[in-house]
Amino acid sequence: MSEAHISDMATRRIAGIVAPTVEAMGYELVRVMMTGGRRPTLQIMAERADGSGMGVDDCAEISRTISAVLDVEDPIAGEYTLEVSSPGIDRPLTRLKDFRRYAGFEARVDMAAPIDGRKRFSGRLRGVDDADRVLVETEPGVQEALPFEGIARAKLVLTDELVAASAPAGGADGE
Repeated sequence: MSEAHISDMATRRIAGIVAPTVEAMGYELVRVMMTGGRRPTLQIMAERADGSGMGVDDCAEISRTISAVLDVEDPIAGEYTLEVSSPGIDRPLTRLKDFRRYAGFEARVDMAAPIDGRKRFSGRLRGVDDADRVLVETEPGVQEALPFEGIARAKLVLTDELVAASAPAGGADGE
């Protein structure tokens, strides 16, 4: 899957460099994306491995640590801006486990190449089958099986149901 505007190979290389560090810190790498022109932006999206919420301090800690790793490895020629963020509620879906985890929620999936003349599929996620195809119920009783490797971009759709499911336990006041 690729959302990168700069080569997939470069973003895969960067992901390979930063993932072990991010994981050792107790986070999971969600997405690595390079965008921009003269001064590109390296976007690193991560979430806590334990599933708890991320805050600004988490992003700052990841940013400081990853900056040091990238300074040593130097995978990007020239100057760039590093952005670290959490996925947010209407998050991108980048891993098979994301499609399993968010089964039952509305999503939009864009394919790299058309399937039966269509590149965009919207509907309720129904998980993943044994052949690593993402299952999307596009209308009642109609389910599409989309090859995971052919997905260009996918994200959850912001709905009241998703917001309610994403609310911290104990209501708006937190604990």
